[in-house]
Amino acid sequence: MSTKSQVIYVNADGLIIGRMSSNIAKLLLNGEHVTILNAEKAIYSGKKKSKIAEAHLFLEVGAPERGPFHYRRPDRMLKKTVRGMLPYRQPKGKTAFKRLKVFMGIPLEFKNQQTIQFEEAQASKLKGPSFTLGELSKEIGWNQGE
Repeated sequence: MSTKSQVIYVNADGLIIGRMSSNIAKLLLNGEHVTILNAEKAIYSGKKKSKIAEAHLFLEVGAPERGPFHYRRPDRMLKKTVRGMLPYRQPKGKTAFKRLKVFMGIPLEFKNQQTIQFEEAQASKLKGPSFTLGELSKEIGWNQGE
């Protein structure tokens, strides 16, 4: 019964991270393969200064060589956000997580793919301040040359 399911491409540009991640987690648990594009353009809601201060406190936890490891790259941060919405310690969560791929920008191989956007995750519905995941990553020490 190895039916190859079709890959769902999600363009994260202008989508709120939490709402998008919960929708993607549902798709993954239903057996779909999901590829997220433009990870650095996903939106955080809230004031930028308070979120950056929170992130700096969070990054100080742990021993650098033993973990826990806190990522600074936008694609890895987004992937870990989706992982947090899956039952990752159970076998179904681990297999679902393996079906997820996250990219910054749109690689050439995915240029002409049809992407979906989640209506309930649109950043245009936000009333307060917001900023992108790429901006947060730069503030906490991500070097784009990595």
